[in-house]
Amino acid sequence: MIDASPAALVFLLVAGLLAGGVNAVAGGGSLLVFPALLAVGFPPLAANVTNSVAQWPGYLGIVAGARRDLRGQGGRILRTSAVAAVGSAIGCVLLLVLPGEVFDAVVPVLVLLASVVMALGPWLKRWIGTPHAGAPDRNLGLLPSVFLAAVYGGYFGGALGVILVATLSLCVGDELRRVNALKGLLSLVIATVTVAVFAFGAPVDWLAVALLAPTTLVGGYLGAKLARRLPENVLRWAVVLLGLGVAGYLFLT
Repeated sequence: MIDASPAALVFLLVAGLLAGGVNAVAGGGSLLVFPALLAVGFPPLAANVTNSVAQWPGYLGIVAGARRDLRGQGGRILRTSAVAAVGSAIGCVLLLVLPGEVFDAVVPVLVLLASVVMALGPWLKRWIGTPHAGAPDRNLGLLPSVFLAAVYGGYFGGALGVILVATLSLCVGDELRRVNALKGLLSLVIATVTVAVFAFGAPVDWLAVALLAPTTLVGGYLGAKLARRLPENVLRWAVVLLGLGVAGYLFLT
């Protein structure tokens, strides 16, 4: 049974605010909202689609806060956004047409995968090597990687920002702050597709969305403004540990 007590509502509001900020700074904020929804009684599928819809304003806030860093990326934005939109639509369709039992079985693995990717992100970048600012984009790897990340985002979406920023930083020849801004924009594109699809075909809890959406918007905007000042490593490892805990809980239940 879903807990609708005042304490549960405040809990969700705080989770949304923190998630918006974490998404802007380090990525992985959806791994805060997903367990928060589980904690107040949502089943995994309803928690997933409600989380996906509620994240949309937060991504809008990120883009608004980082819009200066998107200037001069027009061609890159068009290419990656088109690929992201198609991939997200495919992920949403897979979620809706596959049996719920498949999602219940897969989601602990996805949470665990997202947590591991977030933990290993800096090491992976050092191992593979990142393009220097001003170097040509690695489009042969960039577009397929964005497509697969978008499929993942449409299907589950937990730590989508982490996967996107890891992908972009390996394939895009630009400064990290501009890569992070592009990550926010692509997250918004993917979230927009999920909202359009899930609004009509998924068990979205609109009361929870109404609570979470404004706080993710505020958190995303403030997080984008403060992204250069906050300790990214502390945020990253806090989200990693939370994700590992959620994955363990889902494996055992």
